[in-house]
Amino acid sequence: MAALRHPDLPVAELDGPAREVKLLADHRHDLVVQRTRIASQIRWHLHELDPDLLIPSRGLRRHCVVERLLAEMDRFDGVVARLARNLLRRCTELNQQTNALEGELRVLVREIAPALLAIPGCGVLSAAVIIGETAGVHRFRNNDAYARFTGTAPVPVWSGASKGKVRLNRGGNRAMSCALHMIAVTQSRGIGPGKAYLAKQEARGKDKAAALRLLRRQLSDTVFSALRADQRTTATATAEPALAA
Repeated sequence: MAALRHPDLPVAELDGPAREVKLLADHRHDLVVQRTRIASQIRWHLHELDPDLLIPSRGLRRHCVVERLLAEMDRFDGVVARLARNLLRRCTELNQQTNALEGELRVLVREIAPALLAIPGCGVLSAAVIIGETAGVHRFRNNDAYARFTGTAPVPVWSGASKGKVRLNRGGNRAMSCALHMIAVTQSRGIGPGKAYLAKQEARGKDKAAALRLLRRQLSDTVFSALRADQRTTATATAEPALAA
């Protein structure tokens, strides 16, 4: 109904390299979900076979750990051991595929979004999510509209004594909100200006969660500016061959 009332709404656009980034990032996410489920099954079977068998946290993402566990399976016979072997081999395949996809994304994102990658704490995977979900930064009139899209714009609380306060925004694009949260957490560990910003907000009386929400809002503006800079760079690069012709 909103779209029918406003026929001139900006349209999300994904074409060329940006669409490839979106497709690759979504496919990699699906493979990671599969790997997480398989890792849980592997741990369940291995615990049944040998409760003392050590599996490091997130160790099933590493080739050397999976190979060591496959070697350990030679000690066991039966259906459980056979299932564990099959799942470990499938885990190896998923690790190889996700790593290959991340390599493809790294090349594409560096080409189309260098300013975005220059933001401290913004890695290739977070940048890929941001590019794919934004679907054209030109469709947002300003940074405030973009903050509402990312779910970082504060929501006011108007009831009783809470007037003037804000609460967590549970709207917006949740994938974008998650990507910004990962950047904020990385900066809070000392990479970039986020740690100093959090300390300043906590000194003003904000608790850690509120300070992190404020940092995400600041990062939304930073990402918006970076995407617009990358858009101008791409437009300039596209226009130069046309002028030369």
